[in-house]
Amino acid sequence: MLGKRVCSGWLPFLVLCLSLFIVFLHIMSVLELRQHSAAEVPQRKQYKKFDHLVFGPAAGEGLSDRLQCKGNKALTKTYFGASSKNLKAGSNISIVTVFATYNTAVDQQTNGKSIDSVTVGNISYKKVEKSIAILNVFVNFIQETMPQSNIIILTNPSSKLPVERDRLTILPIQGDYSREMLMLQRIRSYIVFLETRAAEHSKWKGQVNHYIFTDSDIAVVDDLGQIFNDHPDFHVALTFRNNKEQPLNSGFIAVRGTPEGILRAKSFLEEVLKVYTSKFMKASRMLGDQLALAWVVKSYASFDVRRFSRKQAFVDQISGASVLFLPCSIYNWTPPEGAGQFHGMPLDVKVVHFKGSRKRLMLESWNFLKSTSSSDIADMLCLILRSGRTKYDF
Repeated sequence: MLGKRVCSGWLPFLVLCLSLFIVFLHIMSVLELRQHSAAEVPQRKQYKKFDHLVFGPAAGEGLSDRLQCKGNKALTKTYFGASSKNLKAGSNISIVTVFATYNTAVDQQTNGKSIDSVTVGNISYKKVEKSIAILNVFVNFIQETMPQSNIIILTNPSSKLPVERDRLTILPIQGDYSREMLMLQRIRSYIVFLETRAAEHSKWKGQVNHYIFTDSDIAVVDDLGQIFNDHPDFHVALTFRNNKEQPLNSGFIAVRGTPEGILRAKSFLEEVLKVYTSKFMKASRMLGDQLALAWVVKSYASFDVRRFSRKQAFVDQISGASVLFLPCSIYNWTPPEGAGQFHGMPLDVKVVHFKGSRKRLMLESWNFLKSTSSSDIADMLCLILRSGRTKYDF
């Protein structure tokens, strides 16, 4: 009897243990399957960065106010032609950019070829050479579309930039141009530059020189002088897009070259710098300047952020300056956004910004423009529109 009681007492416990063991095995098999699947998914969805142009459909097909293409041939007439010749007498424009190169270790070799080396057309570039090639094409586009403008490159005094052109000045400004601090240093360099220009204004004898600060990975595809004629009352201009977190892009900032315009733009940027250093230093390598710009603008209670969702330019008073807001879709158009937010390319686009992994496309676009006399800027824009969704090898 005692043996039967012991057995009957252990039996439920054994059944429970066996059940738990089976459940445990099932859970482990499911977890192993999920881990295996998770390891495979990134490999399937990983973007391939191409070393040649890849074409797709041109976004905006059928829209009357968007560029229409057949292959790389433009079917619609673009609204190019506004010229700096229409500027008021005694006015000039300077395009200003901050540029720095970085010393890198000897490129690693794979099968006798540098892993950092890329070939565009018939030319191969290593890491630093790629940056210089982009800078050269940046200059090429400006001198193609705005031949009477000046180009100023702000850089580290220790930099030796192999770029020599007519109407181009390399201006050393002391600062921290490291990768981690470059965006912060860019604003500081702009402020120092404007301080210098304000101090020298008495020497200009009534001459007005407007300034447009840009990233060096942009292509100016039409003359920008009309900004200062069409909008005669602004001090500083920014570009906006319908993006809740980052509505302003810092890659294009225009400053009216009058004494008042320069001083008010300088004060505005000083406020942006103050916000940057106090609130967004964790984003000092990327996006910190754009977050600071948005914070300064949105901090004014009267500012209506709903205007960022519209496409029209507008003016508002911010931090004592008259700020002109220009749509990115025209003055800071970006290839990947052209297929989505911008719904193609407007016929009056002025600036194309090759952000991210689209530097190859910038070089290829210039090569295409110069490859044949039958190709014009509108055709080149079709090439950009059809290939801008692709991520490239640099």
